[in-house]
Amino acid sequence: MPADKTAPTPTKRLYLFDIDGTLITSGGAGETSFREAVHEVCGGHSALHGVNFAGNTDTGIAREVLIAAGKEPSQENIMSLLDAYLAKLSDRMHLHEGRLLPGIVTILDRMKERPDCILALLTGNLAKGAEVKLTHYGVWHYFGFGAYADDHHVRNELGPVAMARALEDHGEEFTPDQIYVIGDTPRDIECGMAFGAVTVAVATGKYSRAELASHSPDFLFDNLSDVNAVMVAIAPND
Repeated sequence: MPADKTAPTPTKRLYLFDIDGTLITSGGAGETSFREAVHEVCGGHSALHGVNFAGNTDTGIAREVLIAAGKEPSQENIMSLLDAYLAKLSDRMHLHEGRLLPGIVTILDRMKERPDCILALLTGNLAKGAEVKLTHYGVWHYFGFGAYADDHHVRNELGPVAMARALEDHGEEFTPDQIYVIGDTPRDIECGMAFGAVTVAVATGKYSRAELASHSPDFLFDNLSDVNAVMVAIAPND
């Protein structure tokens, strides 16, 4: 009798997606909501001058804005500003013409059906803001957990948070080479590099391919529309 041959268990990988500029574009809904909140809480927009939203965290932006406005970046003041932002975001999502970015739904569908692909978020959004945005575009349900601006105002601190949540939710201790950080800004690349993850940059946000390439991501795509090529590159069948 031939010996039984058991197929090897495929290597599990954790895919940590950014939101704005990577999964969706909100058509400016998020930034407009923040500007309105700053006007309401701080009395003007001047505190936003020089603040870069791309790749930043909501809590990081709030801290910068409060300091620029001459206010103490206390937890109370930060939450007051962010509560005002979240109160405006849902309505703004319906007023702005955003969209899912190319290839996203197909990639999420293909990854979701594979037991070796674990989908999660690593984003500068607050958890509630992430839910509002992704529910609006019908893709919130793909992600079981995430690391958010609520967890830390410094994006580079979010990788270990995501790893801990993966262990908690899936009982899986992913090594950095099994983790893919997917985003559209240099900060996403830096965040992945900070904990040794595989970095996947996509030029669907405010940064060009050349600008992203200068930060040396492991993979770089103009967009994710060529789903087969993307899957072969970052989610091969072992």
